[in-house]
Amino acid sequence: MARIDEIKSKLNASFNPSVLEVVDESEKHRGHSGYQEGGESHFHVMMRAEGMADKTRIARHRAVHAALGAKLVGQIHALSLDLG
Repeated sequence: MARIDEIKSKLNASFNPSVLEVVDESEKHRGHSGYQEGGESHFHVMMRAEGMADKTRIARHRAVHAALGAKLVGQIHALSLDLG
């Protein structure tokens, strides 16, 4: 399964978001540290989920990292999060 699909699947299962956009921004980072040929190294996630509303920014980020799991997070060089 492609990383982008795995991210979407895990976030949908964990948060049932009303809005979820996951964008592979890897090509913007070609030639920079962490870039992997073929992409799937830099992602931007925009998610709106009811369960996030009462959490602090740090708690939201921790919840997303926990939902994705250490293995998947370890395969991603950069993960930009816009959560609410």
